[in-house]
Amino acid sequence: MDQIIVVVMPLDKYARNIHYLRISLTDRCNLRCVYCMPEDITFRPQTELINKEEILRLAGIFAGLGVDKIRLTGGEPTVHPELVSIVSGLSHTPGIQSVTMTTNGVLLQELAEPLKAAGLQRVNISLDSNDPDEFNRIARREAHEKVWKGILAAEKAGLTPVKLNAVIVRGHNDETLLDMAAMTLDHPWYIRFIEMMPFGGATEFQLHQVVTSHEVMERIESEFGKLIPENDGKLDGEAMVFKIPNSLGTLGFISSVTAPFCSLCTRTRLTSDGKLRL
Repeated sequence: MDQIIVVVMPLDKYARNIHYLRISLTDRCNLRCVYCMPEDITFRPQTELINKEEILRLAGIFAGLGVDKIRLTGGEPTVHPELVSIVSGLSHTPGIQSVTMTTNGVLLQELAEPLKAAGLQRVNISLDSNDPDEFNRIARREAHEKVWKGILAAEKAGLTPVKLNAVIVRGHNDETLLDMAAMTLDHPWYIRFIEMMPFGGATEFQLHQVVTSHEVMERIESEFGKLIPENDGKLDGEAMVFKIPNSLGTLGFISSVTAPFCSLCTRTRLTSDGKLRL
């Protein structure tokens, strides 16, 4: 008699297939990016955050409900002392097909190979500017060289395709976005330009400092010519994907503010203190 396998998929009240879980391992970060957090932020005690055993147990429960993709985030996930062990546990969890991570890349030079060996498949790395001085101003830390070495280490380790995320903020890094785009001419990287989401009171940034995806595309096309749509013009996750003619890499545009994509969302988030956000 043939076996009948029933797969339970977690649909929300809008009939969206929620199969993608983002896990915040910690609220801590080793940078202080100006659009993200104040310089003097106070982080929560470690005892108030979920531990490795709880993370792996919850991942197994979510996998039983149909979640097959997990992304590790923070804060900054690489500052978690048990990151490699957590990745190994997640990659061996039945039902989980994809384990990826979003990182600022500062510690990636040392961690890329161990994470790949543990089962991590890909990384998204934050790189708001490829100009060292500008990057360090935004990050409020002298970290550009470490991040650049982390990017190269991720590529060498096979954590590919390497995705680089740039949050574009008017008056801070909008004048160097063409240099960022030009990196795709010679590297098979996927560079994603993200509209800044203003935080209510968390920083000094407001809507007038948002650089829209439309404006970013116009600037790039004025320099490199008409962009070529990829993925049949459909969203790749949350990004519209294009190529500069004859480039090795691709460009993505994430319009968080001007073109929200909530109706297509397939994810939920587990916060570092163990709360579920839909």
